[in-house]
Amino acid sequence: MSRRKTLFNSSIGRKLVMALTGFFLITFLTLHLAINLLTLVSAEAFNEASHFMGTNPVIQAMQYVLALGFIFHIGYGIKLTIQNKAARPVGYAYNKPGENSGWTSRSMIISGITVLLFLILHLKDYFVEVKTGNLGGYDTDYEMVVNLFKNPAYTIIYVVAFIFLGLHLHHGFQSAFQTIGVNHPKYTPFIKKLALAYTYIVPAGFALISIYFFLN
Repeated sequence: MSRRKTLFNSSIGRKLVMALTGFFLITFLTLHLAINLLTLVSAEAFNEASHFMGTNPVIQAMQYVLALGFIFHIGYGIKLTIQNKAARPVGYAYNKPGENSGWTSRSMIISGITVLLFLILHLKDYFVEVKTGNLGGYDTDYEMVVNLFKNPAYTIIYVVAFIFLGLHLHHGFQSAFQTIGVNHPKYTPFIKKLALAYTYIVPAGFALISIYFFLN
């Protein structure tokens, strides 16, 4: 037990937790986008998918696992940032940071906090409304989604949040693979291409939905 505790209190252990929870959240984002894209297909398809997600007992139980995933990912992310800054010499950190790491790597805490603030807003406007059965005064999940994006300020917030999500994913996706040891000349180029594709496709997909309903 003490050895396991020591592992997860170490820098390597925290990075491992970040990688594993990151993979879990990446899977969730992919599924979430797939369901949201149904809004572009038909109101009936999206409402049926939302009803299934809201009533299926397995998915309901997984909500708590997802919440723990977010908590661990955010908590360990903040710990790692504090730990890295404390261990890094001042001259190294402020001399030429651009030569030591990429901008997306250095701004992970900024993009992460931005995504967290967006998540709180998202949960307030969707998850809480659905759970309470209020739906913001609308009859269906589809109507609630469509009408929220009629607000230009709301749409802008969402699009900006998705941009920061993309920045966060750009470094996090590759970093997660490196942490679990998948760092080989044969596989790394493919992982980098996959990370770049995911970074663009997933945030762009969410942004497309919000912009589409704002314009229509």
